[in-house]
Amino acid sequence: MRLYSFVANDQSRLGVEVNGRLVDLNAAHAARLARADARLAPTMLDLIRGGVAALNDARAALAFASQEPARVRDATHEFDRIRLLAPISRPGKILCSGLNYRSHVEENPAATFLEDPRFFVKTTNTVIGPEEPIRWPGARFQVDYEVELAVVIGKAGRRLTRGQAMDFVFGYTILHDVTARWVQFKDKNEDMGKNFDTFCPMGPCLVTADEIPDPAALRLTLKLNGRIMQDRTNEDWCFPLPRLLEWFSLGLTFEPGDIVSTGTPAGIGYFRRPQVFLKPGDVCELEISGIGKLVNRVVADDDGLTERPPTKSAL
Repeated sequence: MRLYSFVANDQSRLGVEVNGRLVDLNAAHAARLARADARLAPTMLDLIRGGVAALNDARAALAFASQEPARVRDATHEFDRIRLLAPISRPGKILCSGLNYRSHVEENPAATFLEDPRFFVKTTNTVIGPEEPIRWPGARFQVDYEVELAVVIGKAGRRLTRGQAMDFVFGYTILHDVTARWVQFKDKNEDMGKNFDTFCPMGPCLVTADEIPDPAALRLTLKLNGRIMQDRTNEDWCFPLPRLLEWFSLGLTFEPGDIVSTGTPAGIGYFRRPQVFLKPGDVCELEISGIGKLVNRVVADDDGLTERPPTKSAL
């Protein structure tokens, strides 16, 4: 299934794609049961927390909407007439893998191949959806792009083994790991550099795990103003997904709706010669095969900081 969080008639809704159109999942569920008061889940996070039973109900609603389109006509929307949200607007934990592509390690002169995976966190204030603006804090911050495959956790678990890890995956989405390189590298302050407001666009949808049997075979592409900047498959991973989930769960408990992002391939702006950084007016198009395209425009932040970048003494 291709699941969406969206806004229609000024209300947040949960949707499923049916023949190129978006159907309100709760409305399809109610129509299938012939009960106007029936509700499956108000949000994506509620659906994930509902476990196997909720997922089976969602699949049944999808099948009903496919077979009985007239019965859900009033709950069906054209994509160009609604506003998509991030699939999960407020995920629990967002764990991002660092240096997990061989090509990305090789382009970084200061990097070495790791014995075990490493991760950093992104916080919920960073999350935005498709077509929402990435707020640019100023040229000095060296704002950079990274396309990543993000994994959505489906159930609670701790100390997973590689053999069982994939059973905990609910689905996949696209994550744009926007970064202020100046902050990240000046004092090895990675967490701050990764966590400016709007620095984690996600979307456009959440594709359930059954639709992507081999996440290592997906192709990731990032275009900046139409120019291809990153273009690789996940076969370039240093650590496969089961290994990442095994390692990350060694000391923390996964919860439904947590996000694990799997790293970025070569081509980031910081290591290009000349360097390339985002600026107002830029359009970022991120695409992963089997998932779709995530598009966001860069706009100047309106807090005035772009006009008066901080000095060392001011920091």
